[in-house]
Amino acid sequence: MELNNLTPAAGSVKTAKRIGRGAGSGLGGTSTRGHKGAKSRSGYSKKIGFEGGQMPIQRRLPKYGFKNINRVEYKAINLSTIQTLAESKNLEKIGLKELMEAGFIHKSMLVKILGNGQLTAKLTVEANAFSKAAEEAITAAGGTVVKL
Repeated sequence: MELNNLTPAAGSVKTAKRIGRGAGSGLGGTSTRGHKGAKSRSGYSKKIGFEGGQMPIQRRLPKYGFKNINRVEYKAINLSTIQTLAESKNLEKIGLKELMEAGFIHKSMLVKILGNGQLTAKLTVEANAFSKAAEEAITAAGGTVVKL
């Protein structure tokens, strides 16, 4: 066997359909595009959402909803998460830096501590916002709350 003898497996290679090569080819004339209409013309490209002239769905359906441009979005972190982080890393203070290093938040995120879970460790917790329950639980455990 040599390189000039190699052939692909039977049925794996199909010859391309050569359109627009004259009447004798059987694919001349309209070149498989049919007669008339936008699709038969050169330069045709269908617009996104075009439904053949029927009113497109994005224009049939009504607009609804409201997007508040002043919304402040917080990343919610529970007390249970803070407790496990404090136990695993042996920390007395938990701030944004510690949460970032643990992979809970990214650099630009605002953090809100929520009161879900049990807190037993005496911690100083720094965050952008706290729920009432979280604030009470942290102070009840002997810790302090620092709002950034």
